Amino acid sequence: MKILGIDPGYAILGYGIVEKTGNKFKAGSYGAITTDAGMPMTERLIHIYDSLREIIEEERPEVASIEQLFFNNNAKTAIMVGQARGVAVLACVKGGLAVEEYTPLQIKQALVGYGRADKNQVQMMVKALLNLKDVPKPDDTADALAAAICHGHSAGTRNKLKELGLR
Repeated sequence: MKILGIDPGYAILGYGIVEKTGNKFKAGSYGAITTDAGMPMTERLIHIYDSLREIIEEERPEVASIEQLFFNNNAKTAIMVGQARGVAVLACVKGGLAVEEYTPLQIKQALVGYGRADKNQVQMMVKALLNLKDVPKPDDTADALAAAICHGHSAGTRNKLKELGLR
């Protein structure tokens, strides 16, 4: 299964392709889509959309896994990230992908076994599970790969539940 992981953002949107075969994960391409702070928001959203569509066309993933929004106090930032997330979901759907969503807690649980794990623990597990030389940078890229790995773990469970008639 080829999974596109996405960590949404409007300044930096992390993406990562992960291939899962059996119980093994392998990293494909990964990186970040960035936009300049001085760009109008509409242009930033167009750039994110177009860039994701290119990645989907080139990589041909089977499914997308995107992190759900988590924010603290800044409503303006949350709205802007929400707009970028919506554009990312639209790019995936228009590219023919099913989109699965996971909370930060679910992603941490899937990778580290503990939903309150810190960012460094998640990054080290991404590095280990994908047999990478270094932790992917920027952090958004590692988070996107983590979202893809989370779906790889979860998809097997979902399929098994369907086989058993429990879902």
